[in-house]
Amino acid sequence: MIQAEIAEITTRNAPGPGVVPACGVARRPLPDDDPVLARRARIGKLVATGQRVGYGLWLVAIVVFVVGAIIGFRPAMVTVVIGCLGAGSALLAPSIVISYGVRAADREDRGEPSGH
Repeated sequence: MIQAEIAEITTRNAPGPGVVPACGVARRPLPDDDPVLARRARIGKLVATGQRVGYGLWLVAIVVFVVGAIIGFRPAMVTVVIGCLGAGSALLAPSIVISYGVRAADREDRGEPSGH
């Protein structure tokens, strides 16, 4: 009995879609409900992983370079530095560009200005 009354009050007082609640954050559909949002979430996770790996490769290149500068460069160190910089750049370039697109699409969905 009490649960039914609570459910009725909750549904009666719940704001409709697009209504901004008192906290100021607009309700958005869950990614599971909208295939576009689900795909954008998957792309966002993939891009974030690409950025982490890319920046990690740059970090490895910097550490190996500093170690090589201190103890003397060996051919293997030079290969690691060049390889990590190249692979990190190849991962970071598209990841950064696509992340801007994902964030811009999220802002657009929330109704915020695009900044252009």
